[in-house]
Amino acid sequence: MPENEDRYPAESGRRRFVKGVVGASALGATGISTALATNLTTTSSGAGGGAIQYYGIENTDGPAPRGLPQIPVEIDDEGNLKGIWPEVKTETVNNEEVQIAEMQLGGTTYSSEWFQYCGVQTYPGVRPDTDQSNFFRSASSSSYDWQSDIETGAQLTVSDFDDYETWGNDIGESGIGKPAQATWRSQDLPPQETIPIQVLRSTRIEEMAKSASDPAVREWLQASTDQGFIAWLNKCTHFCCVPGFKETAEFGAANSVYCPCHQSVYDPFSIVQRQFTSLPRPEDTGSSESSSGGGE
Repeated sequence: MPENEDRYPAESGRRRFVKGVVGASALGATGISTALATNLTTTSSGAGGGAIQYYGIENTDGPAPRGLPQIPVEIDDEGNLKGIWPEVKTETVNNEEVQIAEMQLGGTTYSSEWFQYCGVQTYPGVRPDTDQSNFFRSASSSSYDWQSDIETGAQLTVSDFDDYETWGNDIGESGIGKPAQATWRSQDLPPQETIPIQVLRSTRIEEMAKSASDPAVREWLQASTDQGFIAWLNKCTHFCCVPGFKETAEFGAANSVYCPCHQSVYDPFSIVQRQFTSLPRPEDTGSSESSSGGGE
């Protein structure tokens, strides 16, 4: 199939759905063709959204305009994996008090707005004050056979990844890392409001945190990864589908993160800083109808 050929025929309704989900994101920025070329967009209107810089895994191929945003990782005393949620505070914006989740981490400003795209800005788990657990929990469906032994919703632990230096699934190279499909800040929420993430443990991540050539990236990785664990929001920045690491040997993605919808590829071993237009949360605009729905 040619790289840009649509996999979904018009009669399926699939293209119409994904366009509806992402339309607000794509059209909310002006000069979109330039934005795709430079990974930059202009500031959107409304509190709780706008131009923001973030760290993520690099987009290396396909139509996706930018990389997938990282979720900083920490490990508790019992070996459970958790995502770091920014500190919640109240600020005055346009003469109104709004809550924001933001903190300084690894030499950069880490904000909940990193995740406000593709409809995720409407999910309860991305609201700054939502009372949700930050533990990473095994997803209900996964392409990795090893996860079938873990109960859906169970907290992921370091011990689940003990074989990360040798793990393989007959796709690409073995031993470059062990992945998991998971959810974050979404316990007991319906599927359409569940934040999908991917977790990866790799010796490459450990090495990058120690010796990345870019000092800023090195400082960030030292703060945002732990024991070789890295995580990212698993929503393709093109049309909001759910990609996967080492899920196909095609399209040069055997050792990368691949989105099957339109062949976008991401490299979890290349961490870059990018800028995009974060979409405002419904409570910041006064109407939940102004934002697109949940995605898939």
